[in-house]
Amino acid sequence: MIKWRIELLLAIDVGNTNISFGVYDKEKYVITFRINTHPVRTADEYYALLSSLFESRHIDINDIDGVILASVVPVTHEALIRLSRKHFKCEPIILSSKLDLGFNIKYKPASAVGADRLANAIAAHSLYNQNVIVVDFGTATTFDVIDKAGDYLGGAIVPGIQISLDALFQRASKLTEIELVAPKVAIGMDTEEALLSGVIYGYAGQIDAIISKITEELCEKPWVIATGGQSYIIAEHTKYIDEAIDSLTLDGLNILYNRIKNGS
Repeated sequence: MIKWRIELLLAIDVGNTNISFGVYDKEKYVITFRINTHPVRTADEYYALLSSLFESRHIDINDIDGVILASVVPVTHEALIRLSRKHFKCEPIILSSKLDLGFNIKYKPASAVGADRLANAIAAHSLYNQNVIVVDFGTATTFDVIDKAGDYLGGAIVPGIQISLDALFQRASKLTEIELVAPKVAIGMDTEEALLSGVIYGYAGQIDAIISKITEELCEKPWVIATGGQSYIIAEHTKYIDEAIDSLTLDGLNILYNRIKNGS
């Protein structure tokens, strides 16, 4: 029986905390895998991990036909590039401000914009022909602003939720780590409830305050997208986030890959 080979794209988003691998069949999203970021993994170790993850989802890893990489952790680049060349027999596309991204970057210098933020902007601009703010809940929480003309204007950066919690736990010996879930009430009746109220509602208020100030400067209401691992926890408690798209960064990588391959 002949097995027809499916051409799949492996999109890789390397963050300070996690590495997300997105698999796409042309423009169709297939699956996402997420592992902890580790600076000293080899190409063979990445391949072994991915082989196991692919097998668990009944996907043939040998169907990978292309690779695109966005990374904010430079020490991982060499191994991931070697992974692409050695195991998938293809030259990876490395996302940077030097590529034709389909929009102008007003941020100075353009090279200072993280690759993940550029990928978010690509996806947001492709989805909506209007002013868009992307709020990415990662190690840091970033706000990226793309206007309706397609220009990347810049944004804001604040410490991520987990960083804030870790700092609090280190400085306050009587506080212990908690599971990050939305509290039932704002008035906490014990230490855990009080912490959750402060973190969830306080962070949601911070998000709304920054979005409100950005909106004033845009002079026109933007569409606001949340992404990142903790986006769903916070988004429902904000006034201004319109939707949460967990795969936004990987979707941006897929859009860019197809544009480059199609020559458009």
